[in-house]
Amino acid sequence: MFDMYLRTSTLSLPGLGIGEFTIDSTAFTIFGHEIAWYGVIITFGIIISAIYGISRAKIEKISVDDMLDVILVAVIISVIGARLYYVIFYGNYHSLYEIIAIWNGGLAIYGAVIGGALALLLMAKIKKLNALKLLDIGASSIILGQAIGRWGNFMNAEAYGYETMLPWRMGIHFSSGAIYVHPTFLYESLWNLLGFFLLWFIYKKKRYDGQIFLSYLAWYGFGRMFIEGLRTDSLWLIPDVIRVSQLLGGLCFAVCSALLVFFGVKFRKKNSTEVKTYGNQN
Repeated sequence: MFDMYLRTSTLSLPGLGIGEFTIDSTAFTIFGHEIAWYGVIITFGIIISAIYGISRAKIEKISVDDMLDVILVAVIISVIGARLYYVIFYGNYHSLYEIIAIWNGGLAIYGAVIGGALALLLMAKIKKLNALKLLDIGASSIILGQAIGRWGNFMNAEAYGYETMLPWRMGIHFSSGAIYVHPTFLYESLWNLLGFFLLWFIYKKKRYDGQIFLSYLAWYGFGRMFIEGLRTDSLWLIPDVIRVSQLLGGLCFAVCSALLVFFGVKFRKKNSTEVKTYGNQN
């Protein structure tokens, strides 16, 4: 996303029959300070993710008190991770104030995922909880938060893609004219929402701890790998050659898919051996 965003934006979805409309990036003002829709939507996504995570924790026999402690630490470290990831790869900051000024924009979801995963591993050690169970809970929760959070980009008229004339194109209108682009924020939101339901289904048939976490990384990585290639605001590892999130998405998909196949085969072999042993005993 960009460091600065437009105060108001005029958009349209002509292919869907929706003409020009204006959105204000500011949700409301408190004591003279503007609160952006982006922050409100991200916060709402975090709350919904936390509620869902607590419901999953109960199924995994983890107490609500323990889960609340885990969530608190995970949210803080995830925000720090999201900012550090952006700062490291954007690299255009010249003071400590600019680095910590997240209210000016500049968060990256992969940094949040990395930070959140590290937080869960840390809290698992401190609380003596099953780390893989926590990662499964976190993965099934964060993808829901991501689906919601991407609409914060819509309110800022950011995270869009290259120009297109596809029926679902989004128009961004300026005084000099309009451009019609891929609504990549919408692509990712829908991909994540579909992923949430997929993980919910897999969770019901989970064979081993860590399966949901690996499935999440493989699913999100696959989608992000393609969606990132359409975006105009990517963070680059090598300018105009390798996008950071596209590379990381591809690696997550390849590595985690291979691990899912490996553990899936291992689980089936283990079950097959146990069935044969039980049959011989009879």
